[in-house]
Amino acid sequence: MSAFGSHFAFEFRTGLRDRSLLLMNYLFPLVFYAVVSLLMTQLNPSFQPNVIPAMVVFVTLTSLVLGLPNPLVSAREAGIFRSFRVNGVPALSALLIPALTTAVHAVIVSMIVTLTAPVLFQAPAPVNWGGFAVFLVLTVFSMAGLGVLIGVISANTRITILWSQLIFLPSLMIGGLMIPRSTLTGAMAQISGLWPSAHSMAVYDGLARGSGFNAQVALSLFVLLAGGILAFALASYLFSWDSVNTTRRGSAWLALLVVVPFVAGMALS
Repeated sequence: MSAFGSHFAFEFRTGLRDRSLLLMNYLFPLVFYAVVSLLMTQLNPSFQPNVIPAMVVFVTLTSLVLGLPNPLVSAREAGIFRSFRVNGVPALSALLIPALTTAVHAVIVSMIVTLTAPVLFQAPAPVNWGGFAVFLVLTVFSMAGLGVLIGVISANTRITILWSQLIFLPSLMIGGLMIPRSTLTGAMAQISGLWPSAHSMAVYDGLARGSGFNAQVALSLFVLLAGGILAFALASYLFSWDSVNTTRRGSAWLALLVVVPFVAGMALS
């Protein structure tokens, strides 16, 4: 436990000292939150009720899906994971500690957004804070799983950008952040269920906003939880200590199994 705590503290401090990580964990999401919330609430007043959930989901996407994979790939390429193996560090710890530290950064920024949005943009605060906690934990868990999986399967940092953008950009466009899913029609509304952001927004509406627990909320809870568990399980199975002498137990294409809960969510929505 002492070694785990020391490793966690080291990774957490690295997230504050490393300029690129500081940018992805704090500066970029906070500047985006301030600028976009100001513009959107002025141009589209109907966005005001969604400032908090949309910006919290954006924070988790930025930190965990865009920011988390690169350090994992860099650590593997630099031989850091190899030294972990030599010193008896379990593979699960090598994956969980970066995910946990990045998740803590994401939660800190999410709380800054949640506490300041009602003051700065007159956004309604969550009605049910217990429901908000469930929304935040499940969103962070799901995004962290995807970020770790991307880091495990990517051969280099350039590939991480491609995989991350497949989640990030559609989440902004049709995942319920900038445009509410309820305003989408036909196939586009159905397809939006492929992205975790759409399910996070549904959980916020049902639990934190107090719209009521229904079948869609239950489905979204299941999708986020199952997606996160499956992502971490696949990342652990496909993890390799070394970028040269790989010990991966299966093809990286097995990672595509992570979409199964989201496909089910899309089909049942």
